[in-house]
Amino acid sequence: MSAQSRTRITATLSAEHRARLMGLAREVNFPAGTRLFNEGGRADRFWIVRSGIVALDVHVPGRQPAVVDRLDRDELLGWSWLFPPHLWHLGAEAQTPLRTYEFDAAAVRMAMDADPAFRADVSQWVGQVLARRLISARIRLLDRFAPYGSGSGL
Repeated sequence: MSAQSRTRITATLSAEHRARLMGLAREVNFPAGTRLFNEGGRADRFWIVRSGIVALDVHVPGRQPAVVDRLDRDELLGWSWLFPPHLWHLGAEAQTPLRTYEFDAAAVRMAMDADPAFRADVSQWVGQVLARRLISARIRLLDRFAPYGSGSGL
């Protein structure tokens, strides 16, 4: 199983907790080119991609934002909602028409506060996603800006 597949909701959350989380979802669609959020903005929601591709990027002074990852089906879009001060650390843009499940971050945090097992499961999932994204961002930025690249075998 690849690192990416281990961070998908279907492979990470228990069936009970996945159902509980999905009970808080609403379907939201975005056309290609939609900017979903920018670095430093308020992280008051998050999404699970149903279909389409979204690019995660980082602001680079004097340049276009650098794409550090691309997400597709069943992947979590947004983790900053879980950690105070709840501000986006990256930006995101729909690369293709995007179908998502959208979650109100405050409602999910309240559900997590009410159930320690649910909190642990969701926190573990988000932590795994965060770890994979940091590795991906590091590799992409080194490939783009380091004199000899990352040596993608990292």
